[in-house]
Amino acid sequence: MKGNVFITGADRGLGLALVKQYLSEGYVVYAGSYLSFWHELEQVKNAYADNLTVIPLDVSSDQSALEAKNILLKHTDKLDILINNAGIYLDEHSGNILEKLNFAEMLKMYDVNTLGPLRVTNALVDVILRGEKKLIVNISSEAGSIGQCFRKKEYGYSMTKAALNMQSVILQNHLKEYGVKVLAIHPGWVRSYMLGRFNENATVDAETSALGIYKLTLEKVNMEDPMYMDYEGNNLPW
Repeated sequence: MKGNVFITGADRGLGLALVKQYLSEGYVVYAGSYLSFWHELEQVKNAYADNLTVIPLDVSSDQSALEAKNILLKHTDKLDILINNAGIYLDEHSGNILEKLNFAEMLKMYDVNTLGPLRVTNALVDVILRGEKKLIVNISSEAGSIGQCFRKKEYGYSMTKAALNMQSVILQNHLKEYGVKVLAIHPGWVRSYMLGRFNENATVDAETSALGIYKLTLEKVNMEDPMYMDYEGNNLPW
């Protein structure tokens, strides 16, 4: 057993691919599940009964995050890696500043994409501090880069990821004295269900992205190394 990893948003897409990747490498995986009607995790559980625990988790709920921690503590008191993967994209039909903007959807994205990782990290940080690896991975996006922004719309999603990047830096500033490394990783344009349906037009399959992210988590921790990068390890401008 190589260690314990907790992955949010694990029902499908990149989250499910990450679960499979870490299980195949001998890790014990705790998978945060939100979609009770989606059954792929159950199929994986059949193959890895001893190393996979599925934990109900709604990252937009304070109570759900705490309940997930309580379930986790029945199995282990330490985590080596936390991967905050859960996220949503609701900007598909939201316009530019001259068009209609859906502020309710923006708030929902902010609650999931930005506050969600913070809720989960806040709930599990003491468990992470007892781990060996002490690594927090926030699945960010190139959309959160201010330095290379080319967009003229997609306000909601882009701002949630820029805010997640700031969150990651603040966490690193504080937790480095405890030996915790924080990464903000752009997974590529992944063929997933971020649009609510499978996006066949995306350029990276989930398994390729998951493998890249896995390899980055294997590297030796150096608190001064760059934090914001893509799944292949290429640094991104904040």
